[in-house]
Amino acid sequence: MADVEEQNGDPPSARVKEPRIWNWSVVFLCFYGFMSMLKPGEPFITPLLLSEEKNFTKQQVTNEITPVLSYAYMVVLVPVFLLTDYLRYKPVLILQSLSYISIWLILLFGTTLLEMQFMEFFYGITMAARVAYSSYIFSLVTPAFYQKVASYSRSSVLMGVFTSSVLGQLCFSLGGVTYSSLSKISLGFVTFSFGLSICLPWPKRSLFFNRAKQEEAASTELDKINPDSPSPTQAQPLSAWRNSVFFQMLKELLNLVKLPQLRLWSLWWIFNSAGYYLMVYYVHILWNEVYPPDENRRVYNGGVDAASTLLGAIASFIAGFVKIRWSLWSELVIGIITGIQAALLLLMTTTSEIWVCYVAYALFRSFYQFLVPIAIFQIASSLTKELCALVFGVNTFLATILKTIITIIVADKRGLGLAVHPQFFVYFGYFTLLTVSYFGSAAYVIIKHFRKTR
Repeated sequence: MADVEEQNGDPPSARVKEPRIWNWSVVFLCFYGFMSMLKPGEPFITPLLLSEEKNFTKQQVTNEITPVLSYAYMVVLVPVFLLTDYLRYKPVLILQSLSYISIWLILLFGTTLLEMQFMEFFYGITMAARVAYSSYIFSLVTPAFYQKVASYSRSSVLMGVFTSSVLGQLCFSLGGVTYSSLSKISLGFVTFSFGLSICLPWPKRSLFFNRAKQEEAASTELDKINPDSPSPTQAQPLSAWRNSVFFQMLKELLNLVKLPQLRLWSLWWIFNSAGYYLMVYYVHILWNEVYPPDENRRVYNGGVDAASTLLGAIASFIAGFVKIRWSLWSELVIGIITGIQAALLLLMTTTSEIWVCYVAYALFRSFYQFLVPIAIFQIASSLTKELCALVFGVNTFLATILKTIITIIVADKRGLGLAVHPQFFVYFGYFTLLTVSYFGSAAYVIIKHFRKTR
């Protein structure tokens, strides 16, 4: 029996305990994901900036403070993406927690325009660092559990956002809590999340860099066993970079462009995500202009964010049960939903009823969240885990570049410097143009299909 155990590696007791260690690591990471989203003051940041407490003008918030978020996100996205893999996730999550602490400290004690711009810069870091959380969990389990743990991590984040928004609205509307007190509560929660991030387990592997190190270590062990065998590194010392996993992935991307469904859903990810996040960045300013609050009790940003998050989670769940021939109908489905989103943007821009604005915003987010899991499945179904991560990273970076270009032209004071209502007219035109493009592509694909059938 002892010989059998030695041949199999670890004794049976160790092999039994290993899945339990994975389970506890996954539970702890999901708990961290939930707690890191508890920021009850987040839906009320724009009202805080426009209040007498901070006393910034709408023009400053719209054209000088908010645009910094897009710029910061674009600048730090690629370095954070590479450092996430190289440093094995945990340090980037610690950086994210420190950035959250910096945000709420600035909101509590900052008074100048430059300080608020630094606040948006730290927000850009936290957004870029989200890739560390979404990738971290895959390093804790075997591929057989990827789908299950991905749903756990996604659900914990959504529940955190929902709980945070509800808590903020209840404190504000029923408890009489001020903007400043909500910021203090948020600072307490993110400080606790920082402590959790320090206690996270340190993964032993990652997708690109550390995987290459492990392969190199394995090769070194083989060289010790058989020293006469030629080493690949010795044979081609100058081609080490070309033979790396990351470089091979980049080469493979050129071939993936030829796949119609992957190309379509990647373009949707780039163009629609850019428009979606521009709307999310500026919608609170629009609400303040549509319905300027005479008294603080009339602000319902937290409740609307909670409702839209819950509706988006339901839409994402329903998307998992939609069974159609996506190779034929993808363009048509995307075109219909993008057209509805364009109509909702027009409604938000032209209405003077705040509750109409709230409902249109919740529906807009829900339609986007409905297509997200479908896009993930269509892109990831034919790719390896490593290549899938790279494709999503490239798509997100291109979307960020596009979003930054639109921000410079439309929102920044160095560009057109439009007020929020004209901005939403521009976003309406943007989504209308996308709708026409999707319908044109859908007509081409459907006509081509039926001609082949005949």
